[in-house]
Amino acid sequence: MVSREEGARLAWEELSDPAYQEARPSLLERFLAWLDELLGGLLGEAQAVLPGGWWTLGALLVLLLLLVAALVWYLRPGGGSRRAAVLDPAETLTADGHRARAEQHAARGAYAEAIRERLRAIARDLEDRAVLTPRVGRTATELAAETSAVLPDLRAELHRAATLFNDVWYGDREATSGGYGLLCALDGTLRTAVPPTTAEPAR
Repeated sequence: MVSREEGARLAWEELSDPAYQEARPSLLERFLAWLDELLGGLLGEAQAVLPGGWWTLGALLVLLLLLVAALVWYLRPGGGSRRAAVLDPAETLTADGHRARAEQHAARGAYAEAIRERLRAIARDLEDRAVLTPRVGRTATELAAETSAVLPDLRAELHRAATLFNDVWYGDREATSGGYGLLCALDGTLRTAVPPTTAEPAR
């Protein structure tokens, strides 16, 4: 009969045999086997819960990442509701003053600044003529929406100008002379526009 000590010694010698060591899976092989088993279990659960299994789950993850990216973009400085007002409450320049400043910027090729000043001229002129009620914090998009409500025939031009301003100042669109020309043309049209409710009755 083999004693306990003798049995332990024989077992140790058996396990120490090189042939036995070679037959054992390596640490990497054991990890890969564990990962395969884990993924297999998750796949089984995904297939049981979601139609399409991993394909559906992958599509949902991509959608989630896009939503997160959109949220980050919206909340970035100057994005979404954080966009600055067209008119600075501390600025007392008249509409003509903003127009003159815009022309100065355009003359030296600073079209982004020229576009901003021309939109300020538009906003100041609309408030001075009581087309819009003066309001602190009005953004370009809000300016377009509120003016469109009283001058619906110019809705497309107003929103095009607001989009241009936002793209130049808060996006990556390059300001050009053509873009500035669009603001100038809109300014000229708005200076003679009269809201239907205040137009003189026909005689």
